[in-house]
Amino acid sequence: MDRLSRLYRPSLALLTDLYELTMAYGYWKSGTAEREAVFHLAFRHCPFHGGFTVACGLAYAIDWLSHLRFDDEDLAYLGSLTGVDGQPLFERPFLDELGRMEFRCDVDAIPEGTLVFPHEPLVRVQGEIWQAQLVESALLNVINFQTLIATKSARVCLAARGEPVLEFGLRRAQGVDGSLAAARAAYVGGCDSTSNVLAGRWFGIPVRGTHAHSWVMSFGSELESFQAYAQAMPNNCVFLVDTYDTLKGVRHAVEVGRWLRSQGHKLLGVRLDSGDLAYLSIEARRILDEGGLHDTFIVASGDLNEQLIASLKQQQATIGVWGVGTHLVTGFDEPALGGVYKLSAIREPGGAWRRCVKLSEQVIKSSTPGILQVRRYERGGECVGDMIYDIELGCGDPRLIVNPHDETRRKRIPDDAQHQDLLVPVFRQGRLVYDQPDLAAVRESTRQQLDRFSVSIKRFENPHEYPAGLELRLHELRKKLILEARGFR
Repeated sequence: MDRLSRLYRPSLALLTDLYELTMAYGYWKSGTAEREAVFHLAFRHCPFHGGFTVACGLAYAIDWLSHLRFDDEDLAYLGSLTGVDGQPLFERPFLDELGRMEFRCDVDAIPEGTLVFPHEPLVRVQGEIWQAQLVESALLNVINFQTLIATKSARVCLAARGEPVLEFGLRRAQGVDGSLAAARAAYVGGCDSTSNVLAGRWFGIPVRGTHAHSWVMSFGSELESFQAYAQAMPNNCVFLVDTYDTLKGVRHAVEVGRWLRSQGHKLLGVRLDSGDLAYLSIEARRILDEGGLHDTFIVASGDLNEQLIASLKQQQATIGVWGVGTHLVTGFDEPALGGVYKLSAIREPGGAWRRCVKLSEQVIKSSTPGILQVRRYERGGECVGDMIYDIELGCGDPRLIVNPHDETRRKRIPDDAQHQDLLVPVFRQGRLVYDQPDLAAVRESTRQQLDRFSVSIKRFENPHEYPAGLELRLHELRKKLILEARGFR
């Protein structure tokens, strides 16, 4: 996939925070740039007060890393930056080094569409510290947002209970690139289509759309507007019926639907965009059925989210298709995933690894040291626990995981549980080695993943906390390093 680089034709090497470049310069200036480092990208809690998260954005990250080059314009801009004394921020030899740079790190990542949990590394980057540092901001930008939206989409689709969900968020999305990334991530999470035509073109997502209230208002009557639309687009008729009087609008739709049927076509659906959607959908269904339009579906839209959809289902609403916009593409009630990118191991070239830990007064913000992998255990077709382990320490026996926030909370993995390691090779020495699945396959992977987890983690109210914890020896190493950093030996 090279959609990102094709959409943004100029170099994207400067898609970074300044401090990444100043640290890279500092490593270069101090002669430590060739130190080998390991960084992990992870998040600290599931968004939306939920029990799971859907990994997304890896394809964008691969695209960005594959085209990571500083061009002449990038270097000229960096050369123009000055410090508070008016002198250049970066020396010319360092800029020359940037101009010659080829990405040489190893990258491992959890494939898109995989359900993931707090503190699990979604991405591991290993290589010269200055390069591994430089890619931090872009990886976080891409992975954080798309993972957030894919998770929201999965929740909305769970609420819809298998009925189609259409992503309608272009006009409320956070800018051009936000709308495209959101459409892609929403599709990964389970949405069936998008209203965003550019996203349809770039990603191959099915596109759907009806008409606006302005179409109805531009004619002398609602009935006339439906007739004109049916004549113009007899193979794509979904009428928005709430411009004036919703139920009268449904009756007008039935009248035009009968005409369409006489012409060898059919009225696909009617859309409700306001009002008491439960009551109106039930009445609309009755009117459609009485008119003989039993196969005409009812679409609902209008600031929907997973909680509203679940409530409407509980009220026996007769809605068959759901159009979700603002709450989906913006993440709405939780605008950022909060993923972080932390150094966890470092060594001199050819030397032994030194594990690193970052402390905080908040337990949740203390990092996990090591070169990490995630092992997922499954039993009887259901996932039963994830073990975060250091690849050099390995997975100990007994198979015991420790909650990162409370060491008294532990879980023993059943002896007969099967396992799979989630992080897979993506780049080796900067060379892409990962065979990327197409977007439809990623979307299907999300669906299959959701089927393998207990319904208890997928509920919206007080979801069960899936057991994802540290392997016992890694937990002991982390505790030892934290105590040492705090002066206890």
